[in-house]
Amino acid sequence: QVRLVESGGGSVQARESLKLTCAASVSAFSFYAFAWFRQAPGKEREIVAAINRGRDRTYYRDSVKGRFTISKNKDGTKNFVYLQMNDMNPEKTAVYYCAAHLEQSQQYYVRGIQYNGWGQGTQLTVSS
Repeated sequence: QVRLVESGGGSVQARESLKLTCAASVSAFSFYAFAWFRQAPGKEREIVAAINRGRDRTYYRDSVKGRFTISKNKDGTKNFVYLQMNDMNPEKTAVYYCAAHLEQSQQYYVRGIQYNGWGQGTQLTVSS
């Protein structure tokens, strides 16, 4: 069982930066891979970034490489997955979702069907 709660969304201007936070209530947090997905109006959900359990492997879709950074961190008893987003543009407007792969593995995963825990999402709007 996992509870994922995203925060940090909102409205920003193009070229600005924003950091999304996913608070993960799950035991064995360090054993699992996580990802951020997004879904823009009228479009299918797509992977943005993924990170494996050991934090030594990450994946980014081509359109965000060099501008977005995914990370996961345990702060005391709290677990977080972050998405730092720099140099935003209006094409990044979407609902952003945190996802957890709740099986122990060394890999990251890029398909939504491979994740079995999802947050409710946080809206991000980028204005030009």
